[in-house]
Amino acid sequence: MSERSPKRSFASRPVDPESWVKAPDRPSPRADAAADFTARLTIDVTADMRGRIKIAAFQRGQTVADMLRALFEREFPPPQGDAQ
Repeated sequence: MSERSPKRSFASRPVDPESWVKAPDRPSPRADAAADFTARLTIDVTADMRGRIKIAAFQRGQTVADMLRALFEREFPPPQGDAQ
């Protein structure tokens, strides 16, 4: 039997940030992700921009998704008087 590498948890930090930045995205392991966020937004960015975003998230100790959600909340607040 081959020896398996240790399983990384959802919020674990990568050992090698450079290879993490270049790695392809994987679907969220959270089963309840659809319950929390019901819409998916897809944008095209250059490989360089994607790398810069991932590095910024890593340096802040956040996931890219959480960092971008916070950015969108700041930039696009709900209209005054709207209940959430």
